[in-house]
Amino acid sequence: MTEKKTMTMAAAINSGFHRAMAADPKIVVLGEDVEDPIGGPFKTSKGLSSEYGRDRVRSTPIAEGTIAGTAVGLALGGYRPVAEIMFFDFITLALDQVVNHAAKLRYMTGGATPTPILVTTVIGSSHFGAQHAQSLEAWFMHVPGINVVMPSNPVDAKGLLQSCLESPDPCLFIQHSGLLYSTKEPVDEGRYSIPLGKAATLRTGEDVTLVTYGTGVGVCTQAAEALAENGIEAEIIDLRSLVPLDIPTVLESVERTRRCVVVHEATEFCGPGAEISARIHESLFNELLAPVGRVGAKFTPVPFSKALNGFPTVERVVAKVRELC
Repeated sequence: MTEKKTMTMAAAINSGFHRAMAADPKIVVLGEDVEDPIGGPFKTSKGLSSEYGRDRVRSTPIAEGTIAGTAVGLALGGYRPVAEIMFFDFITLALDQVVNHAAKLRYMTGGATPTPILVTTVIGSSHFGAQHAQSLEAWFMHVPGINVVMPSNPVDAKGLLQSCLESPDPCLFIQHSGLLYSTKEPVDEGRYSIPLGKAATLRTGEDVTLVTYGTGVGVCTQAAEALAENGIEAEIIDLRSLVPLDIPTVLESVERTRRCVVVHEATEFCGPGAEISARIHESLFNELLAPVGRVGAKFTPVPFSKALNGFPTVERVVAKVRELC
């Protein structure tokens, strides 16, 4: 174990890249503005091109399909490419390369052509407007062959990043701009990994389970504190990765609390909570004291005005829990 240093999530991700690239010469990074002096749109690739050169860290034109397509070619050539997509919304321009090629080639060739691609992207905050703030993770949960990861804190971000960089399959590593610099905690400066598909129980409680990830962790933590003042003890589960999905941990918790609310920034309609809710009802129908509740974004394009956005709030989560109790 190496020493720990207090880092933001952005700094932890940057540290993870430095450690991984030093250990594996096959890791290459490409994307818009990833080279120094910019070091990536959110500074997560800062210092990489200075340390490892333009042969391994290359800025690209604003062409997401080209970035992802080049990454597929590099993976087929034996490299482990990192494709930086500046905002999650613009992954729409790379869907064919990610969904039809990266996700399927290992399956279609009987394992002969693995495509260990890491696609990194960022969700904008609520005031970024309709084309820079969408949570589209449910789209990729529906595609076999892609791991989907969304950390809520610096320690998890660095550890999950390492696991993605070791995976034989494509991984989508989603960061939220609202967390990249707002969260700080001591992070191991060395190289470590956190397994994909293993949720974390952040708070124990007996009355209701709050299942969430990403920015939902902060919302649920505040909601749990408010509920505790009224005698309702909430357990909080941070999924960390959505594919693979740690359903056993969720079911074990809900079997004890007998109530559950799933919270996420993706739209509530057809969001990740729909699948989680269905799995809980199928397994624990007779044990539940109330139907599983969901608190997600409203089914509307994201407005530029913060006052009009429909993302989950502490008040909405508290109200849903009280409704179930």
